[in-house]
Amino acid sequence: MLIPSIDLQGGQAVQLVQGKRRELEAGDPRPLLEKFSRVGEVAVIDLDAAMGTGDNTDLIRELVTMAPCRVGGGIRDVRKATEWLDAGAAKVILGTAAVPEVLGELPAERVIAALDVWKEEVVVEGWTRSTGRTVFDRLGEIRELVGGLLVTFVEQEGRLKGFDLARVPPLMAAAEGLDVTVAGGVTTLEELAALDRLGADAQVGMAIYTGRMDLADAFAAPLTSDRPDNLWPTVVVDDSGQSLGLVYSSAESLRAAVAEGRGVYWSRRRGLWRKGETSGQVQELLKIEADCDRDTLRFTVRQQGGGFCHLGARNCWGEGRGLTELARTLADRRGKAPLGSYTARLFEDADLLRAKLVEEAAELAEASTPRDVVWETADVLYFALTAMVRSGVDLADVERELDRRARQLTRRPGDAKRTPAQPEKKGR
Repeated sequence: MLIPSIDLQGGQAVQLVQGKRRELEAGDPRPLLEKFSRVGEVAVIDLDAAMGTGDNTDLIRELVTMAPCRVGGGIRDVRKATEWLDAGAAKVILGTAAVPEVLGELPAERVIAALDVWKEEVVVEGWTRSTGRTVFDRLGEIRELVGGLLVTFVEQEGRLKGFDLARVPPLMAAAEGLDVTVAGGVTTLEELAALDRLGADAQVGMAIYTGRMDLADAFAAPLTSDRPDNLWPTVVVDDSGQSLGLVYSSAESLRAAVAEGRGVYWSRRRGLWRKGETSGQVQELLKIEADCDRDTLRFTVRQQGGGFCHLGARNCWGEGRGLTELARTLADRRGKAPLGSYTARLFEDADLLRAKLVEEAAELAEASTPRDVVWETADVLYFALTAMVRSGVDLADVERELDRRARQLTRRPGDAKRTPAQPEKKGR
């Protein structure tokens, strides 16, 4: 599949030819990331850090909170790699630091080794010095210590001259199951589709920036369909992953969805269908994914209004359930809960809500039987969700924070904070 790339210099998105000459400047990377991330992970490369001319650290720290990013450029030791993983990077890309003594200290599944190749030899120091070793030599050293490989064919990078597909099968065989991404000269949809069939992802920058390759078309290049109308069945889910319904997508609707950042589909009766155009129940498009067989899509959206179903329900199978449904119900009642209802009291009375949170948490801490734990946990979750909604926070925001914490490598001790009833112990 496609991995869009954003290279940064001086706080701007740029594209270089063979790592030297600036071919174009694409400006603020934020809107680019917002668009690119609709089709998956995005590679964000700090060229200044890689070249030792500065860095874009503060900017990238912001970018990794916006979307899943593979961060590379100037990561030369375990400390820096750990900082990026703690900051929220989905993966880190290591070049010269991709050596056993560094890789052995990092989680392999979140590390991509970058090997820059010039006429089959690995080159370093900004592609200026040959190591005299091949990519296969380097693979033998690091294969067990990384989860992925990024191979850039330098002589083709940024030149829009096409990609030599014959170089990929030997690379895939040597990688032995690693996730392989190739870069350098991928310019056509046919090349993207062929690379996907070979098992490799393609990291693309210049062809997308120049408009030579449409982002949605590039994403769709590996897709197949066994339908006579060539449509792709599309499962629509909300930002908590709960299914809303089944629709269909076409090449045209996919282009519109990616370009507009909203739920746009293909109706077999009406043609191009922008969800919510007449009802107001529009969808903000967050992400599009293809399934393992490349014949079905999943749209992750932020649903506005009453729901997805034309009958007014949250989804096409009826109403939702669990925490997501409770959070949605509370959000619907914020500001319009029945006068005198308990939920209305909690929204209006911060002191009452604070007291109930403390009270119910204490009762959960004392619960001992499974039944009591279930009961008290339900109470705590109700009041916690009420506090969340009262502050205008969405459950999906909390879930993203939990996901971010799960990716952190550096852990805090987690000791309980002292309270007035728990004075600090002094030595005897």
